[in-house]
Amino acid sequence: MRITGAVRVAVSAAACGVLLTTLTSCGDGGDTKKGDARSAGARKDVDEPRTTGLKRIPDVGGRLRSQIPDDSRQVVAVYGAGRNSAQSTVVLYQRTGSTWDKAAGWKAHNGRKGWTADHHEDDKRSPVGVFTLTDAGGALPDPGALLPYSESAAIQAPRYWAKPYWHDFDYVIAIDYNRVKGTAPNDPTRPEGQSKGGSIWLHMDHGSGTSACVSLPKAAMVKLLRTLDPEQKPVVVMGDRVALKA
Repeated sequence: MRITGAVRVAVSAAACGVLLTTLTSCGDGGDTKKGDARSAGARKDVDEPRTTGLKRIPDVGGRLRSQIPDDSRQVVAVYGAGRNSAQSTVVLYQRTGSTWDKAAGWKAHNGRKGWTADHHEDDKRSPVGVFTLTDAGGALPDPGALLPYSESAAIQAPRYWAKPYWHDFDYVIAIDYNRVKGTAPNDPTRPEGQSKGGSIWLHMDHGSGTSACVSLPKAAMVKLLRTLDPEQKPVVVMGDRVALKA
């Protein structure tokens, strides 16, 4: 199923950012610092050799590992540098038989204040946990996504935000935290209530921390969109490294 055309929804400010009435998204464009734009070009893919035949996802402890569905064969692991850090590394793992292979990895950003196991609206921290990945979209046309893709001008970052943020939502993948699966990423429904936040996405990087999302280079987003397959039941495992290992 592919959803196209303008998807316009009236929403109030969501946990993941300060938004237009037609947009629910992560990262407000009013927090840019001079160093942010410069650092955007300096962030490069993780230069590590591919690792194959892993018995389990590295550096993920039993608590979160037990939450990965048995039938999930694709895992996006987000390794936060620290509880209060906006720096992270994203690694895509794919299961072959009974073992996991590292398919790709990139430098990334998370919430500008770090991580939390109890995320609330506007706390500027990304939630720790395991979440399914079922829906994608963006302001740009579908680049060949396997997940259902909603192309919508309503997802575009507003132009009153600082320029480094303008392309944040060209491509997005919704993280299924406090949202209804099977809907466009900017659907405003919050099953657990507005105070628990929502609209937490994987999206394109602007060179600094987000309001709660995880941001990656454009090439990474295209790779994920063309790789994450609903039939493989993809999930994201995310948190700071200490929380992940617990």
